[in-house]
Amino acid sequence: MLPQDPVMLLSYLNTQLRDNYSGLDSLADGLDISKDDLDTIVSKLEGIGYKYDAGTNQFK
Repeated sequence: MLPQDPVMLLSYLNTQLRDNYSGLDSLADGLDISKDDLDTIVSKLEGIGYKYDAGTNQFK
């Protein structure tokens, strides 16, 4: 289960991206996250000022 708090979610996802996944698509596949749920997660993080940067493979 993913953290519901946006800051905890940010930390968790960045750690997963850094340690285990090469991008958002592989993270979604590995964590069994649907496209709609991934869009919701990205929107939630954008709501606190973070956008995914594919070049660094992290939300910043």
